Amino acid sequence: MSSNKQIEALQAALQPVRQELINHALYNSLQNIDHIRTFTEQHVYAVWDFMSLLKSLQRHLTCVTLPWVPQGNGNTRYLINEIVLGEETDVDEHGVRMSHFELYVKAMQQMGASTSTVEQFLQSLQNGSSVEKALQQQNLPASVQKFVNYTFSIIENAPAHVQAAVFTFGREDLIPGMFISMVKELSKNNPEVSTFKYYLERHIEVDGDHHSHLAMEMVSELCGNDESKWKEATAASLEALQHRKLLWDGVLELVK
Repeated sequence: MSSNKQIEALQAALQPVRQELINHALYNSLQNIDHIRTFTEQHVYAVWDFMSLLKSLQRHLTCVTLPWVPQGNGNTRYLINEIVLGEETDVDEHGVRMSHFELYVKAMQQMGASTSTVEQFLQSLQNGSSVEKALQQQNLPASVQKFVNYTFSIIENAPAHVQAAVFTFGREDLIPGMFISMVKELSKNNPEVSTFKYYLERHIEVDGDHHSHLAMEMVSELCGNDESKWKEATAASLEALQHRKLLWDGVLELVK
């Protein structure tokens, strides 16, 4: 089977749970700026661990140690490095360089969402805590902890082709148009969500098209013609989407 057919088969296997996510009741429940604040205070951890998964892939697929030696396939190195460039050093609405995670935190601060917990979480990591312990220390909802811990189980235990699949199919393009439209409408009367609106639009512009195309190429390169790798990639992507659904279920309970 060609790589395009393999990608199509993988996407078809994920379609039912993807549709559940796109139609999740959470989006219709986000009706005002307080709801958006609550959403971001939970979702910020998914933005953070996305960056961790990305850097793990860079570590696997390129040489990031000294002395430098050529590692892996040149095309795959190019793909992951270009994605890292866009995710780790993009621009905010004023042209200031920052990662998408930092842009997200900036949007939270502008809208008055609390960033103290995620800042304490990062401080715990810098002080040497494990991810699992740092999550527990902040007393985060179980849905958030399970989501991040699953990501790190992939980072710590899964081979590169599985990590690439989770990155590509378990994380990209999962915020539907109705959510974007709601935020745009909300921003008309609430200028304090302008940075969040910019983040979402930038995320779609960069990740939803160019980066997703590059990421699919990366999965195809890594899985090749190995049927077992495609099966592993599909199973892990499906589990990642199921954890995203549990995260959305948890946010919905908080909003209610």
